[in-house]
Amino acid sequence: MENQIVEIDMKEVGHGNPAWIAALEAGKVLYFPNFAEHGFAPQKEELALFREDIRDPKTRNISLDPTGKLKGVIGDDATQALAAGMIGRFRAQAEGLLGNLVPRYSEHLRRGSVSFRPSKVETRVQSWRADDRRLHVDAFPSRPNRGERLLRVFTNVNLEGQPRVWRVGEPFEDVARRFLPRVKPYVAWQASLLNALHVTKSLRSEYDHLMLQLHDSMKADLDYQKNAPQVTFGFPPGCAWVCFSDQASHSVMSGQYMLEHTLQLSPMQQYDKESSPLAILTRLRGHALV
Repeated sequence: MENQIVEIDMKEVGHGNPAWIAALEAGKVLYFPNFAEHGFAPQKEELALFREDIRDPKTRNISLDPTGKLKGVIGDDATQALAAGMIGRFRAQAEGLLGNLVPRYSEHLRRGSVSFRPSKVETRVQSWRADDRRLHVDAFPSRPNRGERLLRVFTNVNLEGQPRVWRVGEPFEDVARRFLPRVKPYVAWQASLLNALHVTKSLRSEYDHLMLQLHDSMKADLDYQKNAPQVTFGFPPGCAWVCFSDQASHSVMSGQYMLEHTLQLSPMQQYDKESSPLAILTRLRGHALV
């Protein structure tokens, strides 16, 4: 398998390096080992936030939404403000990095939430569908996106030197060719019913159906999890990494304390529109999916 992780020195980040753009849009992970030196690092007063019980157990992560609303922090107003400030600073640095990496995206990106994840990955108890320790591509049952891309920026802010360990799998088209023969057919009336019952926030398209089927089929196949082409990589503290998580086959195996920013992008705003999962699945299926 061709290397799916591309290392980039922050000092070399310019304005739209074609090779890096092509790698990102091919579903590879861009890795910036010295992000903290040139981008984001926690400030001294923010170190008080680095404890597991800062997170409300009713929430999976601490998050700051696009309007600035903070959710998931246990603490007084000063603690809330400190957390919002740290997460907001990371968001600004992440968006600055993307502005240099993929300048064409900038005016088209739609902000999602930014999250601070203080919990240990290894101790999470989840169903197999929700278990992100299994290789998968991101797709969400209640949030159809009709082909919009999920662009994510991560940084490991662990204070004790622990890496954030990922597995990165095979290219998206290989995943699709492997699992498409197994997927259940799309049924339009079922999608309409789910929407009418507000199970989904909008109508689930055939594309969304296929992405969910790929996500679930990958996670359900234990032989695939063990033997699929993949590489295990520990992202060290102070680094950042960027990928389209709807395209990069990935899983998180261990780690604690991470910040993550999700943005959405229309595939029509990509440099190479034919590299998106929507374009690939449309070509493999032979008909329009949205």
